[in-house]
Amino acid sequence: MRFVPLEIPDVVLIEPRVFEDDRGFFFEVYHREKFEAAGLPGIFVQDNQSFSKRHVLRGLHAQLRKPQGKLVRALEGEIFDVAVDIRPGSPTLGRWVGAVLSGENNHQLWVPPGFVHGFCVTSDSAVVQYKCTDLYAPNDEIGVRWNDPAIGIEWPVASPILNQKDRDWPTLAEILQR
Repeated sequence: MRFVPLEIPDVVLIEPRVFEDDRGFFFEVYHREKFEAAGLPGIFVQDNQSFSKRHVLRGLHAQLRKPQGKLVRALEGEIFDVAVDIRPGSPTLGRWVGAVLSGENNHQLWVPPGFVHGFCVTSDSAVVQYKCTDLYAPNDEIGVRWNDPAIGIEWPVASPILNQKDRDWPTLAEILQR
């Protein structure tokens, strides 16, 4: 397992060591000791899974008082996964990083607490799974508009399919003014 910090070093791409032969393949998805040695959490309390069609964009979501760290992977299909730093006082506040996660590359993205997270589907469909460090608290959920011009995420989809809630999130500047 290789842990690769991205341009925002708190966000880490995890590349598994895949063992392949004529039967198929095997790899470790999670290994507590290896994660802890890399400075990532060893304990997760909730697993989530979603299915989405091509061009669906989910996000950008976080929790305010009970922030969640998320370990995200695409089991099937391909997604462009994004994390945006919303930590007040952070030197990378408002910056974003993204990575392609797919059922073929088996990569995972560690999105730490204090970041909004989202993804868009670039294949016909995708099954996405993510582990969380805290439980989902619907009354604590916050979000940032997917196309906030001040953040400038370079989504690979010009006209994504969004639910109403994700269309209506405020900009990061509006959140920080509260």
